[in-house]
Formats: sequence, C-alpha cells, structure tokens
Amino acid sequence: MDSETHQRRRRGNATHNTVITEKRLKRSEVLAKKKAFEQLIKAAHAEKDHLASFPSYRHFQINGLSVCLKSGYGNKLSSTVKQYIQTLLKLNMEGPYGSEWQEEEKVKRREMVDHEARYIFVHEVANSNADDMTTEDTSTSCLENGGPLVGFVHYRFVLEEEVPVLYVYELQLDSRVQGKGLGKFLIELIELIAQKNCMGAVMLTVQKANLLAMNFYISKLRYIISSTSPSKVNPMIEKSYEILCKTFNDEAKTVFEVTESKSF
Repeated sequence: MDSETHQRRRRGNATHNTVITEKRLKRSEVLAKKKAFEQLIKAAHAEKDHLASFPSYRHFQINGLSVCLKSGYGNKLSSTVKQYIQTLLKLNMEGPYGSEWQEEEKVKRREMVDHEARYIFVHEVANSNADDMTTEDTSTSCLENGGPLVGFVHYRFVLEEEVPVLYVYELQLDSRVQGKGLGKFLIELIELIAQKNCMGAVMLTVQKANLLAMNFYISKLRYIISSTSPSKVNPMIEKSYEILCKTFNDEAKTVFEVTESKSF
C-alpha cells in the first residue's frame, strides 16, 4: 500500500470517527435537554398552588360580577365538583361536538380526574361582601368560604414536540358570567403561570364549530393555529378541531408557528 493511499484511508477513518463522535455528542445533548424539560414539567406539577405567586388574580370584579379563584387537583375532586364539571361540560360543549359528543364525554370524564390535571376554580362572591374587601381579605375569604362555582380551567404541564408547554384542556364558564371579561382574565393568569414555570407556550384545542371560542382566542387574545394542528399537518384530511398556541420563546416559536415559504 502506497503512502498516499494510506493517508487517504487515515483521513477517511478520522472523518468517520469525527462523525460518530458528533452524533454521540448530539444525542447526549438531546437527551440532556429532554431530561431538563422533564424536570421543568415535574417541578411545575409539584407546585401546590400556582395562584400563590399571583395574589392579585385571586379576585375578579367587574360589570356587576365578583368572583374569587381557588386551585385544585384532578385526583382530589369531591363528588359535588365532579358533577358540576360534567354538567357544565355537557351544557357548553355538546352543541359544538355534535355527534362526537357521546364518545368525547367519556374521554373528558377520564381526563378530569387524572393526577396530572390541575384546576383553577371560579367561585362567585356576593357583591355586598366584595365591595369592602382588600385583595388579602378576598383571598382569605375565598380560600375559607368559596361561594358557588361558576366556572373552571383544567390545565396540565406537558411535553409537546419535545417542548414544555402549559396545555389548557378546558376553560368553561356558566353562561350568566360569560361576556364580562372573565375568560380573558383567566387566560392572562394561565399565561403568567406558564411563563413563571418556564413553559415555551400555552396550547389548547378548539372545535371549529365553536365559532365564539375560535374568535375569542384568535381575534381577541392573538392565539394562532399551531403548525401541529391537523389543518397545517395535512390539509387534505378534514378534522373537527384546531390546535391553537401562543409561544413565549424562540424554540417554541420555531416548533409551533408556521413559517410561510417564500415564492420566487
């Protein structure tokens, strides 16, 4: 074997070894990143009361409506609260789901009691009591003597496309407290909770037939249709829902926001 051939083979082997090393390093980095994200999810889920960091959001009062908020867990729901959730879901969602509701209702009943499910419960407060309360007074009163339930948010911390996100499973309000800014207030709180816990985005699923909800999130709250939504993944296959998102960092933006291809 001549020296030139030997050198070429050495260079070839060196290049091959470099590629293998780079792949191992890349895999190691990916695994380390995934582990770090899983730790974020675990830490966020372990926090007992996400409202504790945002005391000003424990109370909402406007347009003749006064409510206070409490945290909850899916695996610690009382039978009364379970019944309330099921009833409100049926009232609000049977119409948008149409023929799919019978099966979807079964799924939602399983989801609502999952140990990963976190809740924000909305309790009505008598205006006569709320008028003279400070933020601290209202928070204490709500924690000790929550009034009747008028809504809830069910959310979880999950990995979507290897990105840690806060996923809103449900935001449901009694019809008599809708249209007063409470929904927007709750989503603002959810976004604060997501960012405090280093989540890359808030995500949620909306039925296309639920036009009010689609308009609420897209037009009023500036959510967008995620690149992971069925209409973006495969427009040829018609699905009844869209996945919406609002991103908070570059990585989430790269994964969840659709970049229109340039035409030349």
